[in-house]
Amino acid sequence: MNAITERKPPAIPAWSGARYLKQNMREYGMLLSLVAIMGFFQYMTDGTLLRPLNVTNLVLQNSYIVIMALGMLLVIVAGSIDLSVGSVSGFVGALAAVLMVNHDWGFVPTMAVCLATGALIGAAQGWFVAWFRIPSFIVTLAGMLVFKGLALWLLQGQSVGPFTPEFQLLASGFIPDLFPGHGYHVTSVILGVVVALLLAGGAWRTRSRQRAHGMELEPALMFFARIGVLAASVVALCMVMASYKGLPNVLLVMFALMLAYDFIAKRTVLGRRIYALGGNEKAARLSGIRTERLAFLTFVNMGFLAALAGLVFAARLNTATPKAGLGFELDVIAACFIGGASASGGVGKVVGAVVGAFVMGVMNNGMSIIGVGIDWQQVIKGLVLLAAVCVDVYNKRK
Repeated sequence: MNAITERKPPAIPAWSGARYLKQNMREYGMLLSLVAIMGFFQYMTDGTLLRPLNVTNLVLQNSYIVIMALGMLLVIVAGSIDLSVGSVSGFVGALAAVLMVNHDWGFVPTMAVCLATGALIGAAQGWFVAWFRIPSFIVTLAGMLVFKGLALWLLQGQSVGPFTPEFQLLASGFIPDLFPGHGYHVTSVILGVVVALLLAGGAWRTRSRQRAHGMELEPALMFFARIGVLAASVVALCMVMASYKGLPNVLLVMFALMLAYDFIAKRTVLGRRIYALGGNEKAARLSGIRTERLAFLTFVNMGFLAALAGLVFAARLNTATPKAGLGFELDVIAACFIGGASASGGVGKVVGAVVGAFVMGVMNNGMSIIGVGIDWQQVIKGLVLLAAVCVDVYNKRK
C-alpha cells in the first residue's frame, strides 16, 4: 500500500555551469556587454555617466526607444519589420500639438485620439502585410514616407508648442514623495526595494514550478547570483535617482509595459503563437493558427506603441517639430537585434530588447559626454549592430 500511495518526486536534471552558460550565452552576453559598456564610459567620463542627473536624463532620453522596442520585438519575432515607427511617432506628436495648441483640446481626449490614430495606422499597414501579402519592408517603407509628409503638412513646416503642464508631466514629471523633508526621495527608494523583492519572488516561484515539473534547473549558485545582482541593481538605480528628483513618471510607464509584454510573450497563448509564426509560418498555419490575424495584431500593437512614444517625445521636448522621429526606427530595430532578436524571426526576448535599447542609449550618452562626433557615433553604432547580427548568424550555423 505504501509503495502505491507514496510517489517519489521526479528526478530533476542538473545543468552544469558551463553547459548552462553555453545554452544561454545570448541573454547573459547582452547583460555582461551592458555592464562592460557602462563601466567603460563611467571610467572615460570620470564618473559623470552614473551621476544622478545623468542617469535620470539617460532614462528620459531613451524612454521612447524602449517603448517602441517592445512593439518592434513582437513584429520581428513574427517575421516582419516596421520601418515607419519613427515617422508615425513624429506624426502623432504633430497631431497632438495641433489638437492641444491650435484647437485647445484637453490632454486626455488628445491622448485618446492620438493612441487610437496610431493603432489605426498599424492596422492599415498590417492589413496590407497580412492579407495582401505585400512584404512588410515595402509597406512600412511607404508608411515612413507617407507619415513623414503628413507631419510636415500638419505643422506647416514649423514647430508647434508649448504644451499644457499636465501633458508635460508624461515625460518630464516625477512621482511625488510621500515622506518629504529628508533631502532624499524616500518613496523612490521604497519602491525600488519593493520591486526588487517582487522580482526575486517571481523568479523563485518560476524556479519552484520548474522543479515541480521535473524541468532542468539553472545551477543554484548562478540563480542566486543573477537574482542578487538584479535586485541590487534595481535598488541602486532607485537610490541614485532618489538623490536627484526621484523616479520619473515615464520610468513607471516603461516598467509596467515591460512586465505586461514579458507576460504576454512568455505566459499567453497569443505570445506562443507569435513565436510559432516567426519560427515556421507554414507549420503554424497547418496547426490551425490564424497567421494573418496574428501578423495584423503585431502591427496594430506597434502602431499603438509608436503613438505612445510620439506623445512621450513631444511632451519631453514641449513642442512638436517637423524633424521629430527622424532616425528613431534605426535605433529601435538596432535595440531589438542587439538584444538578441533573430533577423529571421521566431527568436527574441522582451528583456533583451530593453537591454539592447539601453546599450544604444548608454553608447549615445557616453560618446556625447567624451566628445565623440556624431559622425563617428553613427559608425560605431553601425558596427555594433553588424556584430550583433553576425553573432546571431554564427549561432544559427552552429
